[in-house]
Amino acid sequence: MPPVDCLTETGPSAAPPEGALEMLSRLQARTLQQCATLKRLAEYLAECGSDDEARQVAGTVARYFDTCQPRLFADEEEDLFPALLESMAGSDPVCLNELTAAMAGQHRMLEAGWARLRNALAAVMREDSDTLDRPEVEVFVNLYQSHIEREQSELLPMVQRLLTDDALAELWAAMRRRHEH
Repeated sequence: MPPVDCLTETGPSAAPPEGALEMLSRLQARTLQQCATLKRLAEYLAECGSDDEARQVAGTVARYFDTCQPRLFADEEEDLFPALLESMAGSDPVCLNELTAAMAGQHRMLEAGWARLRNALAAVMREDSDTLDRPEVEVFVNLYQSHIEREQSELLPMVQRLLTDDALAELWAAMRRRHEH
């Protein structure tokens, strides 16, 4: 099965030229789409049980989150958060420290939630199960939605204000390298 391209449906070459903020927003939008698909899959399984299409959708969602979630979190924790904190060097970035720590903490909660859901999706793909725990899916999707909403409303505007064009270019280059491999 081909690897998932986190940036586009058709591959990195189809990605439009963009900067780091646009790339983060697009990754977040794709993640929300996958969350919606996961939620619809749980509802479908509850109503209709598992079939070939449901197993295929489960595999697609699993590949996306197995591949793209770790890369997006790395984009933020390895490149974006340090760049933000560096932009405040010489001052006391308490609010930035709190925000980035909270975002990283939510990443750990999302990773744990995904690990539980991944096992359930694997059972669906193996035909060992024909259901997903809908409340667990709801919790995961709601946490992801609120996490991305906070990034969109607080984190990305701060990035836009605080990072220089050179810092954004470095961030974009690091993100492209991570997502193209």
